[in-house]
Amino acid sequence: MSDAATFAPPGGLAASSDSTTADDLSALFRPRAIAVLGASGRPGNPFARPLTYLVEHGFAGAVYPVNPGYQTLEGLTCYPSLDDLPGEVDLVLMLVSASEVVRLLPAVARAGAKAAVVFASGFAETGPDGQALQEELVRLARHHGVRLLGPNCQGLLAVHDHVVASFTAALELGVPEPGNIAYIGQSGAVGGSIFSLARERGLRIGTWASTGNQADLGATEIANFLVEDPRIQVLTMYLESPVPGAEFDRLTARAAELGKTILVLRSALSGSGARAATSHTGAIIGDDAAFTAMCRERGVVQADDVEDFIATAHALSVLPRSGGHRLGIITTSGGAGSLAADQAEARGMTVDDLTEPVQRRLARVVPDFGAVTNPVDVTAQMFKANETDGFIAVCDELLADPTVDSVLVVLTMVTGDLATSMAHGLCGLWARATKPVVVVWLAARQQTAEAREILRANGMPVYDSPRMGVGVLHALATSVPMPSQPLGRQSDLGVGDVLSGLRGGVITEHEGAEVLTALGIDRPRERLVSSVNQAADAARALGGPLVMKIQSPEVVHKTERGGVRLGVGVGEAATVYSDLVDRFTAEGTTEVLVQEQVAEGPELLVGITNTEPGFPPLLTVGMGGVTTELYQDTTTRLAPVDARAAKQMLLELKAAPLLTGFRGREGHDLDAAAEAIATLSRLAVLVGDRLAELEVNPLRLVDAGKRAIALDFLLRLGPLEETTA
Repeated sequence: MSDAATFAPPGGLAASSDSTTADDLSALFRPRAIAVLGASGRPGNPFARPLTYLVEHGFAGAVYPVNPGYQTLEGLTCYPSLDDLPGEVDLVLMLVSASEVVRLLPAVARAGAKAAVVFASGFAETGPDGQALQEELVRLARHHGVRLLGPNCQGLLAVHDHVVASFTAALELGVPEPGNIAYIGQSGAVGGSIFSLARERGLRIGTWASTGNQADLGATEIANFLVEDPRIQVLTMYLESPVPGAEFDRLTARAAELGKTILVLRSALSGSGARAATSHTGAIIGDDAAFTAMCRERGVVQADDVEDFIATAHALSVLPRSGGHRLGIITTSGGAGSLAADQAEARGMTVDDLTEPVQRRLARVVPDFGAVTNPVDVTAQMFKANETDGFIAVCDELLADPTVDSVLVVLTMVTGDLATSMAHGLCGLWARATKPVVVVWLAARQQTAEAREILRANGMPVYDSPRMGVGVLHALATSVPMPSQPLGRQSDLGVGDVLSGLRGGVITEHEGAEVLTALGIDRPRERLVSSVNQAADAARALGGPLVMKIQSPEVVHKTERGGVRLGVGVGEAATVYSDLVDRFTAEGTTEVLVQEQVAEGPELLVGITNTEPGFPPLLTVGMGGVTTELYQDTTTRLAPVDARAAKQMLLELKAAPLLTGFRGREGHDLDAAAEAIATLSRLAVLVGDRLAELEVNPLRLVDAGKRAIALDFLLRLGPLEETTA
């Protein structure tokens, strides 16, 4: 290869001709020329690998080794400095120490580079001095218009374009065939392990990037670039720190729009947000609820560990998406089928009986002591003639059943020549299937090695346990985004003037009542009093029984602190008022809210939190009242929602039968509650960043659900001056 080979952008993708913006990272992933600063010729030196890999794997552009200690490396002219290069480069691989990285960054820019990979450690991960050095590096990079990958990273691979800019030992197995999977992760060591294991299992990776300290480029920004690559269909991410909400929002929305899937594995999750919450809602849903809700709604799959991550990535890259959670199971052992069915139920998938026509056809080929419902147990007798055509025909029947969304094949001791025949039959089945088919093979690899290799060569994933097989099918089902909700243009809901008059901090129930009234949400009749005489007058006007509540921004959870009295008679109001005020002398309040006590009925929690920067507000609905945190029966979505979606949230609750009718009890109309929930969710979007928390607990259903009455209300706002027009 010559020192300055002519480069044509690969795959029909245009390379950047000038600068690299936040959205265009072509200089990093599709460079036309690369300088390897600090390239080494010493055998065994990890910093010798990037140059070797670039040459061996056929990078089509110019490669310039830079090191004053060599005249040539890998058959290429080696230059003493970046200033001596014969032509401009797009990318510099910086294989030098941390202090040298900072010193040489201006030379990187003079070489024309718009991107650099910083491999060195010794930056923010080492403490305050390293943090200062990293900040200086970022300052210089931004000043010179250079985007940085790293520092403290292991580089990147863009396999389609033969860019192998890494020293990971995982490449000792070779570069995989280019595929439709992209991997972006912070830890180079974990990323290398994932690459190595994925390579062994036959996954085809198109792009791999280790982001390290993420001083400049983070995993989410890189993913936003790679999602536009038509050669990539599955974006896999290993994350060790919180993601920027706005970037992740844009990424997940774009992936859903393009029909691509995101798979995430996370570590180092924090609980700080839950500890800081003042509402019941915040304490229940935890710190990363907005991230989890966005994943659920946008079809982002979350893995539990590395094994799940690799297995799921494989399935997502080669199998069609499932249209639902209805699973068909075919097995050679009734016990194995039962294990698989248990795993399916635990993950919320259903294993229902097959349709009658399918069962009749199966009964003609399945032995009498087998099972044709679901799971289908063909028993070992089906293989008496040492052939597998009948088994594959049974699989075809399951795939044809309109009540089955995906098929799990669980093989037990199918070994030797029979296993080889089975593998060929399964490959044919897989090639013609329009629904996902996953194989679990419960037999030693030594006894099924040839069969497994046949499946692997055809790209068909094979798993070693029902748990793993069901898990990937569940992932395929959840990778389909939820339908979006066209809500139309958002008005101010008639509360703009009310909100502008509210101070920041915790708003008392009575202060917030004006907001609910403006929204059209039902409230009990009430009066705010600040003296014994006023309490007596209010009681006579409202009539008993009454509810009386202390009012102070310092008393958020009134019930827990003894600030609520129920069933107060008209003649008791003055005494109860005095008791409440005396109890909260330290808070310096004399205000008590006197309300009519409404009829009994089911109680709901409606909470909205807005504590994760960049993410939309989060709506949580659950069973309410004083037992909210005890049962934690809630469901969560991103705000806003319409009334239809709000009603669906109510039906998702475990206690939904208590709302719809249970053991002969009359059900409740949920329309009023759904409308109130939807209205509150739109309010959250209207208020925007000023909203921290909003909670109605309880929202009581009375008159068989025809009325939904907000019995308590919490609102926490930021200062008005912090908002922008």
